[in-house]
Amino acid sequence: MRFRAVALGLAFTSFACAQQGYLVIVGGGKLPPSITSKFVELAGGPDAKYIVIPTAGEDKDIDLAKTKQTFMNQFGVHDATVLHTRNRKKADSIGFVEPLKYANAVWFVGGRQWRLADAYLNTRTEREIKALLKRGGVVGGSSAGATIQGSFLVRGAPEGNTIMVAKGHERGFGLLPDSAIDQHLLTRHREKDLAPVIASHPKLLGIGIDESTAIVVHQGRFQVIGNSKVAIYDNRDHDGKPYYFLAPGEWFDLKARRAIAGQQPTSN
Repeated sequence: MRFRAVALGLAFTSFACAQQGYLVIVGGGKLPPSITSKFVELAGGPDAKYIVIPTAGEDKDIDLAKTKQTFMNQFGVHDATVLHTRNRKKADSIGFVEPLKYANAVWFVGGRQWRLADAYLNTRTEREIKALLKRGGVVGGSSAGATIQGSFLVRGAPEGNTIMVAKGHERGFGLLPDSAIDQHLLTRHREKDLAPVIASHPKLLGIGIDESTAIVVHQGRFQVIGNSKVAIYDNRDHDGKPYYFLAPGEWFDLKARRAIAGQQPTSN
């Protein structure tokens, strides 16, 4: 039976999870070297300890050995451990999470984000991923692996990805608190889709990320990297639109909820 997340049980918290560690949140599509190399750099290089989680995918598409080899080839790393289960009891077991205790980085493969929520929310797996961040590690993911990192889960309906808010599937891992993250933004013409979600939940920041594009989050800020754009939804009007764009190289202050113009911010 699928796990049903508590509806709207969202705590609007600080950005503590990503303060020490890093998030690399990718909008889907092909991963350019600017994204894969940044993820590996933040993890500590090709010899770091990597965890790959393909649980967002369909059962018929998940081949653990192939997942490992594909990740190693794509990111240019020397080894990786694949973790996958749909059994919540197993996800909550000490043995299953043991590799996470020593990992430097976690990567979520794309698919459907509700599968990640059903398998790992409120388990030791979720807690160990957050512990990895707190000790300075990096968590990344693409498409479903992007959306699950937000606190509010959009497109979480098992019935289909056109449903923006699904009762019982509104909760993500909250690695980026107070946020709703959408993906494939421009490629799939989704620019308007986050606006009503943020209008209904104005404490949330909406972040829409196009394909082959990522935000790198650290210490309450993020930078856009990759090939395309990121849209910001802050429940305000921007020249007649409910969003505005950030381009690669631009920075955003998550605490102030504003773009940082003109210079790279200093670390806290």
